[in-house]
Amino acid sequence: MNVEQMKGVLREILTRTDLTPCVVGHRGVGKTAGIIQLCRELGRRYVPLRLGQMEVGDLVGIPYREEDVMHWSRPSWWPTDIDPETVIHCDELNRAQQEDTLQAIFQFVEPPAEGKRRALHIHKLHPKHKVVVTINPPDGTYQVATLDRALIDRMVMLYVESDYSCWAAYAAARELDPGVRQFLAANRAFLASQGGPLEMDAEPTERGWEMVSILRRECRFPKELEMEIYAGIVGKEAAIAFLRWCTENAARPVTAAEVLAGGVGVWGRLAAQRDDQQAVTMGDVVATLTAAPTLDPAQEEHLVRYIDSLPRDMRFGLVKSLLRIPVVAQLLSQDKYDAVVLDAIRQISTEAQ
Repeated sequence: MNVEQMKGVLREILTRTDLTPCVVGHRGVGKTAGIIQLCRELGRRYVPLRLGQMEVGDLVGIPYREEDVMHWSRPSWWPTDIDPETVIHCDELNRAQQEDTLQAIFQFVEPPAEGKRRALHIHKLHPKHKVVVTINPPDGTYQVATLDRALIDRMVMLYVESDYSCWAAYAAARELDPGVRQFLAANRAFLASQGGPLEMDAEPTERGWEMVSILRRECRFPKELEMEIYAGIVGKEAAIAFLRWCTENAARPVTAAEVLAGGVGVWGRLAAQRDDQQAVTMGDVVATLTAAPTLDPAQEEHLVRYIDSLPRDMRFGLVKSLLRIPVVAQLLSQDKYDAVVLDAIRQISTEAQ
C-alpha cells in the first residue's frame, strides 16, 4: 500500500480498536510523515519515541524508594489520563540497541486484554491514547534487529511502498521545487529504490485470527487492501484462503444450520440476501425442522429472530409452513413470541375461514 492508503488504514485501526499497527517500509517512503499528518487530521497529540536512542530507564522510569517500598517515576513522555488524545509513535522499534530495551517495550506494544489498560511496567495507559510502531525491514540493508515471532504476532503488520502518484500529490501540496517534480514525472524510476522485499513471513495463530476478527468487526477497509492487511497478520496463504472462502460463502444462501447456530456474521448475511436466496434459506429451515424439530433454547431464539427479520410476506409464508410441524407450532404459539408470529397466525386463520 502507499502512504495515503496507510493513513486510511491507520485511521480505522487507531480510532476503532486497541490493536497496535506496525508500519514496515524502506527509508524515506513517508512512514513518519504520514503518521504525523494523520495525527493532525485527527486532532491528536503526537509523541515520538526513537527507540534506537532509548534505554530501559527511559521507558519504565527511574526507581525511587518511599520507606520500604520501591516505586518508578512516570517517564516524561508518558501521557496522563487528563492529557489530550495522543498517538505514541514507537519509531525504529527494531533499532533498539540493547536487548533489554526491546524486551521492555514488548509489553507496551501488546494490545491490552479486554477490560484492561495497555501497560508498561507499573504505568497504565488511558484507552484514549493509542500506539503505532514503525520499522525498516530486516532485509540486510539496515542495521536492525530481527523481531521474534511472539512480538510480530502482537501487531498488525502494514507494508508501505513508494508510489509516484501519492508522492506527486504530496510534493504539490508542499510546493516542492518544480524542476524536481517535473524530472520525476518523466523519470519515475528515480523516485526511490525499493530495496529488498518487505514481507516478514507472518503465520496464522489464534491471536492473529482474533485480530482479524476485531478488524472485520470494527473497521472498514477498501476491498483492494483487505488481503494485504490480513496477510500482515496471518500470512499471505491464510489470508488468500480466508477471503476466497468469504467470497464463496457470501454468494451461497445461508443454511438452516447457520440460522439456528446464529454465529457471528450470519445476521448480516441474511439481511443482504436477495429474495431468491432467502427462499432457499427458508426452504432449508422448513426441511431441517421437519426432519429434526427439537430445538434447544438458543436455537429457538435464533429461529424466532430469523422469522422476525423477514419481510411481512416472507414471514407469513415461513410461519405457515412451520405451523405444519407440531413441535415447532407449539413453540411458536408461546405468548412471548406473539409480537413476531401473531400477525401471521391471524392471517392464516382468516384464510382458513
